[in-house]
Amino acid sequence: MKKIPCLVVSVIVRCYALMIIPLFFGPPNYLLGRLPSTTCVSHADRRCSRHPCTAAYVRDLGIYLDRDLSMHVQRTVSRCFAALRQLQQIRHSVSVATFQTLVVALVHSRLDYGNSVLVDIPVYLIWRLQSALNAAARLIFHLRRSDRISDALVCLHWLRVPDRIEFKIAG
Repeated sequence: MKKIPCLVVSVIVRCYALMIIPLFFGPPNYLLGRLPSTTCVSHADRRCSRHPCTAAYVRDLGIYLDRDLSMHVQRTVSRCFAALRQLQQIRHSVSVATFQTLVVALVHSRLDYGNSVLVDIPVYLIWRLQSALNAAARLIFHLRRSDRISDALVCLHWLRVPDRIEFKIAG
């Protein structure tokens, strides 16, 4: 099978981001130059060599492309919460400014990576990303889960996730 240049792959990813190509069952594997990684439903006991099979998702440049980008959001949120758990252990050992810088570096970078493909994702996925951002703000200000988070986000000059996506696309 012939390899496709990275430029073609990036154009395909951008088309998915702009929803020019409808995203039904993930990107076609033959366009990305990859072999299918799942088995056929009709031939569950062995790999299907005669029938085309599609993968549930494809990972490209650290972005997991599937039907509604739920795999990418799930992995991003879990990595953000893992970083927040590690940062919580050193919260009392560093200054507030240093801690805020670490949170921005470790959490915002994960939330912002691949924002261009998150255009028009379902609202429940945006809520999951927003929950990671809210947890980061709560960790900085020592807030409880029942406390209002909007004032903390304003004080930190952080945009909400939908606004971050729009800002990334516009810029």
